[in-house]
Amino acid sequence: MINEEFFDVGHSRSLPWQRRPEASRLLAALRNPQRGFTAVVIGEPHRAFYGNQFGLTMPLFTHYGVQLWVPEVGGLIDPDNEAHDLVMSVFGGMSKGERNRVKVRVRTAMASQTQLEGRFLGGRPPYGYTLKDLGPHPNPAKAADGKRLRGLTPDPQTAPVVQRIFGMYLAGYGMFAIAEALTRDDILCPSAYDRARNPHRDGLAWSKTAVRTILTNPRYTGRQVWNKQRTDEVLLDVDDVALGHTPVMRWNQRDRWVTSNELVHEPLVEQADFDRVQDMLGLRARTATSPRRAHRSRHPYVFKSLVHCGICGRKMQGQHSHGVAYYRCRFPQEYALANRVDHPRNVIMREDVLITPLDTWLIQGFGPLHRRNTITTLLDQAHTGTPTAAPTALEGTTIAECDAKLARYRAALDAGADPGVVAGWIAETQAEREHAERHQHTPVEEKTNVPARYSEEQIIAVVEELGDLVAALRNAQPEHKLEVYRSLGLHLSYDPETQTVRASVDLAAHRWDSVGVRGGT
Repeated sequence: MINEEFFDVGHSRSLPWQRRPEASRLLAALRNPQRGFTAVVIGEPHRAFYGNQFGLTMPLFTHYGVQLWVPEVGGLIDPDNEAHDLVMSVFGGMSKGERNRVKVRVRTAMASQTQLEGRFLGGRPPYGYTLKDLGPHPNPAKAADGKRLRGLTPDPQTAPVVQRIFGMYLAGYGMFAIAEALTRDDILCPSAYDRARNPHRDGLAWSKTAVRTILTNPRYTGRQVWNKQRTDEVLLDVDDVALGHTPVMRWNQRDRWVTSNELVHEPLVEQADFDRVQDMLGLRARTATSPRRAHRSRHPYVFKSLVHCGICGRKMQGQHSHGVAYYRCRFPQEYALANRVDHPRNVIMREDVLITPLDTWLIQGFGPLHRRNTITTLLDQAHTGTPTAAPTALEGTTIAECDAKLARYRAALDAGADPGVVAGWIAETQAEREHAERHQHTPVEEKTNVPARYSEEQIIAVVEELGDLVAALRNAQPEHKLEVYRSLGLHLSYDPETQTVRASVDLAAHRWDSVGVRGGT
């Protein structure tokens, strides 16, 4: 009799069991004496175990007294049988080899389709283009399912803007001057023009980065380009290789880009003009033959991503100068708003002048002499909750946005994209869609209720735990300080006029993990 099933759909087999939702749930069930089952049957071992995962997982089954059955091996796995270990290791190797072969086949096919056919392989069209229907899919099976080919065609509204950017740069205008001119003429920047795909950006104005991206995109010459980026798998934790790898997107060198042999869509820029722009960009940048600067070592920032500019609200960027860490906001330098926004050219805050006052404040607030007052303050705040905002129209469009993402990802799969990468995108988007559906179907009365109040015992437990943690801050390493600050939900807002910092912490339940600082916990 089958009591429960565990199937990870949309997650790569290369992920360790602890990082797969269903496999992780199975491992948690093993620890439960009331689990309701005494054996687990693996239907496809080459999909359940990847690489050395069997050797890392089988000891847990043995420890908790749960049998593991694999029909392809002959039934029950004997943990003391060397032949069984060998066979399961072979399955792990076969699984890894199969995944690598699929990656090679897919990437080879995509490179050929780009170079020989100039096929559009999915993804968002670059600014200046939109998608058009090119007819049924050449694969008969996909055509029978209604799949169709798509290609790039000039967008009537944005294509002239791209041509204007190239024209101005060839005329001697710098990227900042181009961005200023476009913003002054009320031309929407790419993130503002396509809000559906850029909800995470503010879309305020044109930035130099957006102008540079357009100037360096060879698709505007009418050729299809692929393999500008690659996905590298790097160790999640070099001190614990059992946690596996995580995908990291990185840019490829230009000589590794794959470009179509022929023009496949209407060009917005002549090839000669595009080449001239690249030459001009190269002259202004550091050339490959110039002496290379010494590699700058990575500096730890105690308040990384925690300091916000009190004027514009953006996160301030870390920067080292003469061995001292600073945080800077250069809003006018990054966006073409110097003639519109009342913002200093540079907002700078020195790191070391804040560390001691902040640690002193935290230690006093959670120290033995002040804990009672801190607990009383938190209780007062918890009992004066305010209703949350009613659902907005954006919440109703979130599901539609997720559906649009899923459609694009499926189209990418049909076009030959890496199944492992796209499957991860689909899984994340499906999770977002489920969350949006739950939020949409929650009654308005429940959404506007006062947030749950914490009991006095819960708040006392939180403060007592944090008191011991915060006490170790003063002599902690910078990376450990950062972990503690983030766990506290620390938010810092710097006011350059008064040169003061407003600090706040969020003690919501279960938002922190314990970390070791100088041997402490």
